[in-house]
Amino acid sequence: MEDGRIIQLYYERKEQAIAESDRKYGKLCRRIAGNILGVREDAEECVNDTWYTAWTCVPPQRPRSLGAFLGRITRNLAISRWRNHHAAKRYNGMEVLLSELDECIPDASDVEQAVDRKELAGYLNRWLDSLPQKDAVLFVRRYWYGDAVNTLAAACHCTPNQMSGRMMRLRKKLKAYLEQEGITP
Repeated sequence: MEDGRIIQLYYERKEQAIAESDRKYGKLCRRIAGNILGVREDAEECVNDTWYTAWTCVPPQRPRSLGAFLGRITRNLAISRWRNHHAAKRYNGMEVLLSELDECIPDASDVEQAVDRKELAGYLNRWLDSLPQKDAVLFVRRYWYGDAVNTLAAACHCTPNQMSGRMMRLRKKLKAYLEQEGITP
């Protein structure tokens, strides 16, 4: 079913909207939540929370891209759940992703003082646009979707060590770009 029709179902308050969202975007949302949380049951709960959140947000919102809208909700919910569980030391998958970016992206409190989040997002988007498409896709798959280095290496037909090196070089490029723009960690 087309996104416009699914959104219309939300506006009409028809529960079929949730079923159609799950049919079309459930796999993507489960992948995002699973990559961040690492526990299938928690990922499934997170995806169910995504459908509830979408139900409460549409209307009044009318997303331009339903897939991106649902993916963002899932990612935010999964990170929130990860933080709650992290306090109890139950997960470490997201910790690895965040630690990889620590040297590139400023601490959240520093960002609020130096550059608001929208500006930082603009810098990141411009930097991603400046990369070759393969590198931009790899960066987004790793740091937005949370794909494992092994998964990315298999997709690129290289070793995990080669992929780790490539990701390290991308992080260094990002750090240099942000420093050039006056943003330091």
